[in-house]
Amino acid sequence: MLIITLQRDKCIGCNYCQEVAPEQYRMSKKDGKAVLLDARNRKGFHTVKIHDNSLLEENLKAAEGCPSKIIKVKLQ
Repeated sequence: MLIITLQRDKCIGCNYCQEVAPEQYRMSKKDGKAVLLDARNRKGFHTVKIHDNSLLEENLKAAEGCPSKIIKVKLQ
């Protein structure tokens, strides 16, 4: 299982996460920041648990390439 966390308030809206992992991320039309799809917000941290481990590589790439370093990916 993958656990992905996005600290949305610190997003600068570069769109990189959506480019490399479009199944997980969209850019908000309201504020231009990333949205982690199907995530729960808890005190500014948006978290989703995914049972499909095949999405690991693209989400790790999104986390590594994020200029704000606001995406964390854990494999459990």
